[in-house]
Amino acid sequence: MSFDLKSFFSARTVDEIASDLKRAHSKFDKTKFTAECLRGLDGLELIARGWHIAEAMRKHLPRHFPDAARVLVRSLPADSTPRSEDKMDTFRYLPHTQFVSKYGIDHFEEAMRAQYELTQRFTAEFSVRAFFERYPSETHARFVEWSRDPNVHVRRLVSEGSRPRLPWGSRLRAFQEDPSPVLEILELLKDDPELYVRRSVANNLNDIAKDHPDVAIATCRRWANGDANRMWIVNHALRSLVKQGHPGALGVLGFANRAKVRIDNVQISPARIRLGETLRFSVEVISQSSKQQDLLIDFAVHYVKANGGTAPKVFKLTSISLPARGTTVLQNSVAFRQMTTRKHYAGEHKIELLINGAPIPLGSVSLEV
Repeated sequence: MSFDLKSFFSARTVDEIASDLKRAHSKFDKTKFTAECLRGLDGLELIARGWHIAEAMRKHLPRHFPDAARVLVRSLPADSTPRSEDKMDTFRYLPHTQFVSKYGIDHFEEAMRAQYELTQRFTAEFSVRAFFERYPSETHARFVEWSRDPNVHVRRLVSEGSRPRLPWGSRLRAFQEDPSPVLEILELLKDDPELYVRRSVANNLNDIAKDHPDVAIATCRRWANGDANRMWIVNHALRSLVKQGHPGALGVLGFANRAKVRIDNVQISPARIRLGETLRFSVEVISQSSKQQDLLIDFAVHYVKANGGTAPKVFKLTSISLPARGTTVLQNSVAFRQMTTRKHYAGEHKIELLINGAPIPLGSVSLEV
């Protein structure tokens, strides 16, 4: 069953937030705060609902931010682990982080202390970005300190909060231009014992690769020491460049050489497809080499756009070691259904196989909408 994200901030959640704040501050007017939050809430989306509640906090918490921050922190549960198995439950603290990012910007220490606590219950990856903009050196120094923190959520914030292109977050333009301060942070976290943190490190380096591919490749080449955890980061960090067939990225992963292969017995069905149906394809890849070859194989669908042009979307397929003169059969499928992230348009959709970055046409399918 699908869940409408915005509906999380319902009357029930508002009442829970109000109760938390009342418990932390006896003078807090729970009744007026609740009424303020519910007024106009239903017409707003998720993030806007968070801001709406944050503005109500501004009206009903102490006016002096350091005092308000102390109330927010006291209102948090003593245990930093989620209080239920509901993955959305921690979103109750979204308004808290938004309040800190807007009204704590002139109070660095108090705001950073609040975010340190909040990120252990939710995440401060979005709110902390304003402090990188206003206090770049101070925030960087604090992140270096937090990279050694015993709490995994704090260490993850160090990487996630410094991502130049964080999804849903404002871009850190200074780090897009010069990623060296971020790379200094990632060096401290690349061998973190928790995958939760290492995944964030890889995503951060993938962000850097979009603006500075050579810098990301050089970093990955330096990190690629054969250790399984390091290699996981390297593979994940280079994923966007690999999808583009970037030779430097492919080289780091050991797929630098152009594959000596041919394809045969290509099958694409159906030849004409309707919206909501699934395309299936299979192909034989036959080695033309007297030596074993390491192959990284993806496939691309060139989706028709609204203006009639096309744009490729690359999908991961497999990586294999193909024996000398050996043959392998590959198959996969793609569902042509409308998505919030992709709208389909009628027309001819070309299908390609990508072997070590080199495109090999397989055929096409005609979509009827």
